[in-house]
Amino acid sequence: MQTIRLKREKLPYEINEELKVLRTNLLFCGAEKRVFLMTSAFSGEGKSTIAYDLCLSLAELGKNVILIDGDMRKSTLKHKINGTVPENGLSHYLSSQCERDDVICQTDIDQFYMVLAGATPPNPTELLASDNMRRLINYCREYFDYVVVDCPPVGLVVDAAVLAPNCDGSMMLIESNQVKYRLAQECVAKMKATGCPILGVVLNKVSEKKYGRYYTKYYGKKYYKAYYAHADK
Repeated sequence: MQTIRLKREKLPYEINEELKVLRTNLLFCGAEKRVFLMTSAFSGEGKSTIAYDLCLSLAELGKNVILIDGDMRKSTLKHKINGTVPENGLSHYLSSQCERDDVICQTDIDQFYMVLAGATPPNPTELLASDNMRRLINYCREYFDYVVVDCPPVGLVVDAAVLAPNCDGSMMLIESNQVKYRLAQECVAKMKATGCPILGVVLNKVSEKKYGRYYTKYYGKKYYKAYYAHADK
């Protein structure tokens, strides 16, 4: 198992507070909910960043956590690496080009591990539906407190819906004032059809105008808000 160094940014106060809200709500989902899938409607909504920051927050709480980059089409998590990106990633393991231990990386942050996406394959959906993917998730479920899987946008491709049955719950990330209500409902319907419970929604890039001048003055222009009500409500 190799060790990778991560880029660290000091987050504004209000983002840290909302991360704690999201983290707390996940912890209260129950002990049986430990493998979480995160998806969104479109690309560029901030899904991968939130998944990454959530895992950091869980690790800071003392939880043993692993982040799996399941977005083999357009990975952005590789940009979180400070230094050389590992040669092997998820696509290499799923296509049986390497062993599981070759792709699980220990980070320089205590109790935080990552599996990077690897090279872009011609058949990402089929790889996510493979027995190797199920074996990887089952292994991580056994050895880690929490597993977070970052998936491509369900509004664009079917990958998240294919992987969802292997997870205990899913989270939808929605960018404020960018995603139409009908599209959001269609995305929720796709995830519901998998049988994987939708635990809630993270509303991202909320404008400071909605929360007044206090946040603008002290904390910057935009942040995300964790709305974690059950999707049926």
